[in-house]
Amino acid sequence: MRVAMIGTGYVGLVSGACFSHFGHDVICVDKDEAKVAFLNEGGIPIYEPGLDALVAENVSAGRLAFTTDLKAAVASADAVFIAVGTPSRRGDGYADLTYVYAATEEIAEALSGYTVVVTKSTVPVGTGTEVENILKRVNPGGDFDVASNPEFLREGSAIEDFKRPDRVVVGAESERAKTLMRELYRPLYINETPVMFTTRATSELIKYAANAFLATKITFINEMADICEKVGADVQAVSRGIGLDKRIGAKFLHAGPGYGGSCFPKDTLALVKIASDAGVPTKIIEAVVDINNARKKQMAQKIIDAAGGSVKGKTIAILGLTFKPGTDDMRDSPSLDIVPILQQNGATIRAYDPQGMKEAQKDLKDILMCDGAWHAMEGADLVAILTEWNEFRALDMNKLKSFLKTPVMVDLRNIYSPAEMATNGIEYHSIGRVLVEG
Repeated sequence: MRVAMIGTGYVGLVSGACFSHFGHDVICVDKDEAKVAFLNEGGIPIYEPGLDALVAENVSAGRLAFTTDLKAAVASADAVFIAVGTPSRRGDGYADLTYVYAATEEIAEALSGYTVVVTKSTVPVGTGTEVENILKRVNPGGDFDVASNPEFLREGSAIEDFKRPDRVVVGAESERAKTLMRELYRPLYINETPVMFTTRATSELIKYAANAFLATKITFINEMADICEKVGADVQAVSRGIGLDKRIGAKFLHAGPGYGGSCFPKDTLALVKIASDAGVPTKIIEAVVDINNARKKQMAQKIIDAAGGSVKGKTIAILGLTFKPGTDDMRDSPSLDIVPILQQNGATIRAYDPQGMKEAQKDLKDILMCDGAWHAMEGADLVAILTEWNEFRALDMNKLKSFLKTPVMVDLRNIYSPAEMATNGIEYHSIGRVLVEG
């Protein structure tokens, strides 16, 4: 099949590359001429493990190409995916659909023959209907259907998620559109992947409901961690104890500094606005948003407390800046709240992240970006782990003590064992576990 992917951001690039790996002919479209030129030269504008090799393989096979010519790409396509950004709108948190509707206008003018126009971007309920209205207005004689096909990709595991998903959700109103979407995802039927067909409105809401639920699980275990610290319990044991219950499940029950990234923050805000417009209260989701925002600031105070109640004139080594390992994504990362608060309280910051420093420099100012973990810790008063990159999981504690002025670690990801740290003479502060001093 012939696929046009409008947008070469995270979702568009990964989805386009994976569809081409299924054997479809894919053209990815972007207005950014420099970005398209970079892609055509073999460059990858985002960090996602395995994406560079996947793109190279399918470009070489002639199944994947990049262009700025939307008209030509759409005219030859059986399916056109809209995978442009839907950032949170200033003021009310609603998804900004400016790019979605602008792309729809251009698509409408370029349609040729029967085409299914698919919203791949995360969009509020009713967006598919408005896309259909725009297509009919601009191209009243066009032969098309509109479908919703939300993505469920985890940054750092996106290729595996696309090739072996838990499910594929398709919102389509006509049998003709359903037939085309089945053919598009036919390779997944071999793996017996559930392909769920719903109405467009249901499909659009499923994505928001899924992300809001996962954000709620994260927020719940973070609150349990706070209780654990007060009563002397271990949040990791609590997490395992409830996660073994199949009704609950173990995933997303890891205490930490709060959720971030491209999906959870904006999708929870958008769902609150969707519900508000519909006249439906969403007290749980609103609480999740408020608690998560406060949590990030709370983690900055945890670091300050570990420094003896003040970081004025002190140097803090920060290991990890991205919202999670395996990505260079800084969107709504806890570090964007934690680092400025430390600076406002008089701290000097030395930071290292394996992939995120270039992106971090856009928002975090007046910090020293270091060449590695040891460079960051050199001469620092304490070290704080904000992101659980693998290279931070087995640090040499004797070397750590020789690099730091004082052997103090704040581990916001619970990488290490309190008992192990006590044995190594490290004053160790973690999340939801009893403080053990060396």
